Amino acid sequence: MHLDVQELRSFYYRSTLGRAVQKTVRAEIADVWPEAKGQTVVGFGFAVPFLRPYLHDARRVTALMPGPQGVMPWPQDMPNISVLCEETLWPIETGQVDKLLVMHGLEASERPAALLEECWRVLGPGGSALFVVPNRAGLWSRSDRTPFGSGRPYSQTQLETLLKSHSFLPERHMTTLYQPPSTRRFWRKTAGMWERLGANLSMVVSGGVLMVEATKRVQAPRGPGLRVRARNPLDALSPKPKPVAGRA
Repeated sequence: MHLDVQELRSFYYRSTLGRAVQKTVRAEIADVWPEAKGQTVVGFGFAVPFLRPYLHDARRVTALMPGPQGVMPWPQDMPNISVLCEETLWPIETGQVDKLLVMHGLEASERPAALLEECWRVLGPGGSALFVVPNRAGLWSRSDRTPFGSGRPYSQTQLETLLKSHSFLPERHMTTLYQPPSTRRFWRKTAGMWERLGANLSMVVSGGVLMVEATKRVQAPRGPGLRVRARNPLDALSPKPKPVAGRA
């Protein structure tokens, strides 16, 4: 079930934890996608806190927000690029997206298979999709204080298996948010230390957020030659039917 857009906005823009998530997750996304010059970037779910770095260089940036969640205007200091849409029917042409960020979208969807089919449809050749979900083994998926405690958490194996079953090819994965989901002063002051420590001990310590970058896999046609579907391929060679008496 999708959280309300007001709850998500309050978390990311008005809470200490939300600002910490913005800083940490945005750094990981920037490592995967350092720039998007001349490209089309789309975010689905509640991805707006992480799309801002691409506003100036990208050819187009669009923030899609599903109906059950609701929409808010964004960004505040520029023309609005937020769009309210059906979860599995996006107002985007097929194969036009270079970078697709799905944040608070997949784990909240009641139709993840249909959602992934729509992601696959809009992604262009050579495009990259980044799926960000709560890590089943992390602390953040067990905390109701954050949006990561809502919806369906995933393990790396579960997420990659799901993506492969919908014609995505996982390229790389990473985890982040090793800091505890606590507002206590000690944890906030030492957040950077925990992130560095967790990155070095990722085999032992589980991050709260799992990220998988995937590309679009297109099946090659089987057999020699180009297959063309034709309902009646020899109709052009058939003799014209004789007119029937009594019909105009």
